[in-house]
Amino acid sequence: MKRALAATLAALAMHGVAHAEGRIRIAEQYGVTYLLLNIAQEQKLIEKHGKAQGVDIKVEWTQLSGGAAINDALLSGAIDIAGAGVGPLLTIWDRTKGRQDVRGVAALGSFPYYLVSNNPKVKTIADFTDKDRIGLPAVTVSVQARILQMAVAQKWGDKDFARLDKLTQTLPHPDAAAAIIAGGTEISGHFGSPPFQEQELAQNPNARIVLNSYEVQGGPSSSTVLYATEKYRKENPKTYRAFVSALAEAADYAAKNPEGAADIYLRTNKSKVDRAILLKIFRNPEVQFKIAPQNTLTLAQFMHRVGAIKNKPENWRDYFFDDPAIGQGG
Repeated sequence: MKRALAATLAALAMHGVAHAEGRIRIAEQYGVTYLLLNIAQEQKLIEKHGKAQGVDIKVEWTQLSGGAAINDALLSGAIDIAGAGVGPLLTIWDRTKGRQDVRGVAALGSFPYYLVSNNPKVKTIADFTDKDRIGLPAVTVSVQARILQMAVAQKWGDKDFARLDKLTQTLPHPDAAAAIIAGGTEISGHFGSPPFQEQELAQNPNARIVLNSYEVQGGPSSSTVLYATEKYRKENPKTYRAFVSALAEAADYAAKNPEGAADIYLRTNKSKVDRAILLKIFRNPEVQFKIAPQNTLTLAQFMHRVGAIKNKPENWRDYFFDDPAIGQGG
């Protein structure tokens, strides 16, 4: 099995051998936090900005679940741009520092993430017991897993940051949401993202918010980001610039056209989410469509403090590429 896995990774790496300008392979996950990519895809903004750079860009899209799978795909050479939480970015930045040098490209906006439970006995994270299971995208790796650890550390101290890890279970957002809405399964909690958390609250009267990521992080924060290797950025400067410009245009569109953004999300994801829920999310004053990262350093320094990463970031610029488009980040 090890030989087969090695052969598969080698084949993926060969598939990702350096190529000429004009190709970009993007991996996203589930939920409206990837809306800017949906807009860029439907409106062909990457291709548009590529032409302005004098490059015909071929864009390839793929959808995976969980930061661990995303990071494996990036390091194997199967994708060029990874979409995941700040937690997975920090993990791979730390792991590749001085080698592949993976760093952030841009944020995908700021959204509050809710830990929702359908267990009537659970009002706070202190109420979870060994009988509960909390679904999240990737155990100990996803941004939801890291924010939960941060909340635990705030309540019980850094030495106990992993106290609830044993209750977490890797589960794609759609599956975890279905479990919370239906009830009657071992999954009694879901640390998700929009629109899944809003669907849970709307469709199960027992569902309630146990934790809000903004409260843990001290305000609005960019939880979902895009990142790439230094090699891709250096070898494809025009394609990279076109991609960042496309994101900026998509962010502007989303901020000014919530109705159009909702329609694009429904079409590109073939989603059956209630359009009214999407509009409520997009018009929520806590939701901000901007590609400059916001309030990410607190989580980064927490991860270093508890030993989750070895390299201590002094500034958000340590783990993001220097780019004027995200110059006002944090």
